[in-house]
Amino acid sequence: MMKKLLLAAFLLLSSSLMIAQTTITGTVNDASLGGPLPGADIKISRKAVGTTTDFDGKFTLVVNDKPPFTLEISSLGYQTQKVEITKNNQVVTVALKENATALDEVVVSASRTPERIMESPVTVERFDSRAIKNTSSPSFYDGLENLKGVDINTNSLTFKSVNTRGFATFANTRFMQLVDGMDNSSPALNFALGNLLGLSELDVKSVELLPGASSALYGANAFNGIMFMTSKSPFDDAGVSFVAKTGFTSQQAAGDNEFYDVSMRMAHTFSDYFAAKATFSYLKGTEWFATDDRNTLNGDYTFGNRESDPNYDGLNVYGDEVSTNLGGAIGEVSRTGYNESELMDYDARSMKFGASLHYRPLGNDRLEIIWNSKYGRGNTIYQGANRYYIKNFFMEQHKLEFRGKYFFVRGYLTSEDAGDSYDTRFTAINLNRAWKGDRAWFQDYAAAYLGADPRVQASNHQIARDYADGYINNGTTRIARNDGSGVRPDAGTPEFNRLFQQVIADPDLATGSKFQDESQIRHVDANLNLKEYIDFAEVQVGGSYREYLLNSQGTIYTDFDGPITYDEYGVYTQIQKKLMDDRLKLTGSIRYDKAQNFDGNFSPRISVAYAAGESKNHNFRASFQTGFRNPTTQDQYIGLDVGRAFLVGSAPDNLDRYVTPQIDLSGNGTAITGLPSIAITGRAGYENAFSATSAQVFAQTGNVSDLVVADVGLVKPEKVTAFEVGYRSAIPTGDNKLSVDLSVYYNEYEDFIANENVVAPLYGNVNLSDTAPIGPGGAPVPLAIASLANGDTAVFNTYTNTDSDISSYGATIGLNTKIFNGFNVGLNYTLSKFDFDQSTDPDFEAGFNTPEHKIKLQFGHNNLFENFGFNINARWQDEYLWESTFHDAVIDSRTVLDAQINYRIPSIKSIIKVGGANLTGKEYLSAPGVGAIGSQYFISWTINN
Repeated sequence: MMKKLLLAAFLLLSSSLMIAQTTITGTVNDASLGGPLPGADIKISRKAVGTTTDFDGKFTLVVNDKPPFTLEISSLGYQTQKVEITKNNQVVTVALKENATALDEVVVSASRTPERIMESPVTVERFDSRAIKNTSSPSFYDGLENLKGVDINTNSLTFKSVNTRGFATFANTRFMQLVDGMDNSSPALNFALGNLLGLSELDVKSVELLPGASSALYGANAFNGIMFMTSKSPFDDAGVSFVAKTGFTSQQAAGDNEFYDVSMRMAHTFSDYFAAKATFSYLKGTEWFATDDRNTLNGDYTFGNRESDPNYDGLNVYGDEVSTNLGGAIGEVSRTGYNESELMDYDARSMKFGASLHYRPLGNDRLEIIWNSKYGRGNTIYQGANRYYIKNFFMEQHKLEFRGKYFFVRGYLTSEDAGDSYDTRFTAINLNRAWKGDRAWFQDYAAAYLGADPRVQASNHQIARDYADGYINNGTTRIARNDGSGVRPDAGTPEFNRLFQQVIADPDLATGSKFQDESQIRHVDANLNLKEYIDFAEVQVGGSYREYLLNSQGTIYTDFDGPITYDEYGVYTQIQKKLMDDRLKLTGSIRYDKAQNFDGNFSPRISVAYAAGESKNHNFRASFQTGFRNPTTQDQYIGLDVGRAFLVGSAPDNLDRYVTPQIDLSGNGTAITGLPSIAITGRAGYENAFSATSAQVFAQTGNVSDLVVADVGLVKPEKVTAFEVGYRSAIPTGDNKLSVDLSVYYNEYEDFIANENVVAPLYGNVNLSDTAPIGPGGAPVPLAIASLANGDTAVFNTYTNTDSDISSYGATIGLNTKIFNGFNVGLNYTLSKFDFDQSTDPDFEAGFNTPEHKIKLQFGHNNLFENFGFNINARWQDEYLWESTFHDAVIDSRTVLDAQINYRIPSIKSIIKVGGANLTGKEYLSAPGVGAIGSQYFISWTINN
């Protein structure tokens, strides 16, 4: 009896399932070309159930849903079509129309709501998976440089910094980079390390860039611009994908070196309720060698070399920053340095792993719960005040997000470990000192130069240097002194390797160079679109909270006695209203932010967009935006000796936390103070110092009236007010359309954050109130003046704001169309200008670091003949001045040519691509001190299932 009941239940269930199943078949064609469209997505609206077309554009979809329901048919670069399914075994035939221009693409970032680029009230750039497939650059991240108004500054092969609208640095803290809503900047360094913890190119759904101020919606640090990288959902893009890329880099200094770059993505939709994905990427190559040995003592590098200048300080030579004035006929002398290439192995590595779980409790996109974890480890080079070899760096992010069609709430943690990273300058300085202390080395130099040792010729700088380095140079031979002093270890020798490993493992900059850090960021943010509750306009509200935990154990920050924590929060609202048959779009936003150490700040934004023309294909826009940037963790809490200066953040509780190492006094200073050395606090840099410019003048003239007391205020947030107008249009040109995107902007800055060098006397007050009877005949002399005259000073690099008027302005125009039966042609131009009167603040360096003119050209065809395509990109920019704490110099103009050809093999779902970057072979620099960028050639094989 039981068996009969079970059999009946089984048959009943089976019949009900059979009845519930609905089968749809069909064909998807390309409306323009007329042929089939393979790889088009077919899915039930608002659900994950779906399939894709085969190579003949055909599909079969079997679902358990009963008609009626809606089918969505889409393909990247084409307009989505919806088809109502009303019966079982329905046959569907559709022809998808290609987007007329890139202006038809949909973006979310501009207003936190989906809208076409054509309708966006502000400037926005977009780069999607189709653009990635066609890019001629070695990676999709490099390909972003071909967008109008976008700059990429190459720090190394694995670290590239994206920027818009000027003020570029490698520590690009004015530009924000978000990956799936997570800020992937380093908690300690406050900027994104390129794509070290970003996305695999296989997992990129889209990249959107908002040039200019965006604080009204995105808060602090969305100052110069913001970039959004969004990954593919496993509900929408399931399957296994793989790409293998190899080739070689070519540089005069480094030769030809192979590189490998492999990535895999696996995604699966288990049901309407659950999906998951995992990604893995690995890159290995050789960094661009930095071998610029020109003397930095003159801005144009013309002032001698090691042979002609005893005080030589080479740009990519370290350890020679340690110098002293030996007086008399000897003068200024620096220690013998080591080349950068002797201090790092230039091993470029990047390994990324990511995994996410996606759960839809309702079986549709009304509510989705996402857990996302990302891990990155690698080697790269970072150039700040010094050059840092970031070795075995590890960074991880974990996010829990609840999101629906009109809301999200997410929280994430970013944590990092500096691994075996170290400062190359202090590696050389302390390697020298580990062999022989500075005092002993300079004493040997002076002794040899003044003829104290009869074995060597007097009054010869090179012979004196060899003597101090442990050698006897009689003009024809150079042999070890063999008097117990030892010799300076050459790179690669056992003694060098021993001392090198000892120094890079030591986090105390007095004796070592290890870069130590285990800092964290904890962040929560939320957004709610009230569209379902308010119908007169689209209203959004949201907010965020962030906590920083700085933990460098006293090696970067003044966290000697434990981690430093501080927080910030913000709330915002936006209202958007369409009028006049949706031709006029008005948008108003305002945000309030408060950081622990600073007053609160309001950031408003107002924009107007009007669509003119019968087809609404002429869009005019104007906006008033504001942005602000909180001082970074370094601006507030750094306490670091970089050799040429002491970096001291200006948070009120930081000034006395930092104490310099003991600084040796001159003989006169010892006589005045009775001390052989003195240490002073960071407060001296802010409250008891002279401006660096006036101290330099005083050193030449000895005139006390030339000295100017430094007026260094504590750092506070900087602000920008931005005005922008723009025009977009899709102009018919025969069978195609010419897309035009033009923008003009003007920015005014207030309280621009600046680094200012000051010179603090080691004894005495800069108000000249304390004196000593040390002048001629016992006349009283201010101690601070005596300190400067004796060279008993400390140089501080302070973090403050300039009162000077600063502004920038510029324009971009982009033209894109198709010619000659499908050839894609794009041309864009960018103008960037900077207005600042240096005489109003001689010690301030703005660091605009952007060429005035840039021109970029693109030419290609996605299907020149069957399954074959190509793309060419050319970029030109003029020369510009690069200012930074590392070095200032003019960067030459350059022309860069990239190209690729690709061949599709549909039978194995593959694309073979062969290409090269900088095909002209003319090497160029992004900034003084980095490796010259040569050529890079590659071949890749991509499989998409």
